Amino acid sequence: MVSGTERKYYMLGGKGGVGKTSCAASLAVKFANNGHPTLVVSTDPAHSLSDSFAQDLAGGTLVPVEGPYSPLFALELNPEKAKEEFRSATQISGGSGIKDFMDGMGLGVLAEQLGELKLGELLDTPPPGLDETIAISKVMQFLESQEYNMFTRIVFDTAPTGHTLRLLSLPDFLDKSIGKILKLRQKIASASSAIKSVFGQEGTPKPDATDKLEQLRERMIKVRELFRDTTSTEFIIVTIPTVMAISESSRLCASLKMEDVPVKRLIANQILPPSTSDCKFCAMKRKDQSRALDMIQNDPELSSLMLIQAPLVDVEIRGVPALQFLGDIVWK
Repeated sequence: MVSGTERKYYMLGGKGGVGKTSCAASLAVKFANNGHPTLVVSTDPAHSLSDSFAQDLAGGTLVPVEGPYSPLFALELNPEKAKEEFRSATQISGGSGIKDFMDGMGLGVLAEQLGELKLGELLDTPPPGLDETIAISKVMQFLESQEYNMFTRIVFDTAPTGHTLRLLSLPDFLDKSIGKILKLRQKIASASSAIKSVFGQEGTPKPDATDKLEQLRERMIKVRELFRDTTSTEFIIVTIPTVMAISESSRLCASLKMEDVPVKRLIANQILPPSTSDCKFCAMKRKDQSRALDMIQNDPELSSLMLIQAPLVDVEIRGVPALQFLGDIVWK
């Protein structure tokens, strides 16, 4: 994982509470200590990355992490800030940004009628899935912006399973949706020009909206290709040895394969150490964990993955020294 200087992306995901953030942060520290300028990004609104590094990383900007040998920067995406940006973007020049968009499609009159119906509040409300959309826009920046050129390893600490699957399927969804919008735009443009020619009002259509949609579509295709690129991207599933967690991990793995996302490794976290006492609770817990680990070996989705067993440790993993300690155990 540390060999090669070309850029690589690692995404860690799974059920909530299995230790994704600790594993992602420890992997980022491991990369930085092996000479890679590294960026770790949290797409989870819960902001666990700040807790993991014992450092305030909020604000949606790059923050240097103190401690590792090579540069390590962390970034926590800020959904609330992005929602404010969305609202301000829909209120450019005192009117709705959506009205400008509809003007560009030749639907200015309809937009005015919507305005009269007081639907502005609905139009200005951030859509569902905005957290994932912000994460996608950040991935675009990683691909295109000079600011991120220095990083040879980018680690994503993703939100719990449902959010992550939406994030990974969003480029496909937007690509198809934009395609439909562009076809509709062409139909409307041809009908509009026919009507205008009848009334002698032939005018030059505004290309801005269509051009922007085409650009967005091209960028979405790039992101989709990145997610599916086996040479530069890998998704690592993190789980714990319980029947419920492993069942969800199996479904996640199947969904990732359907999306053609490369997945090679599975981390089974919080494994109890070998018995040194006659504690009945510990013995029962080990038996449960052993049964769950057998499930992995027999699962059609998970059995082909490289299994990494990470022990339950007796200290809280918080701060760079603790993350380095965990990384030396997990990322051998």
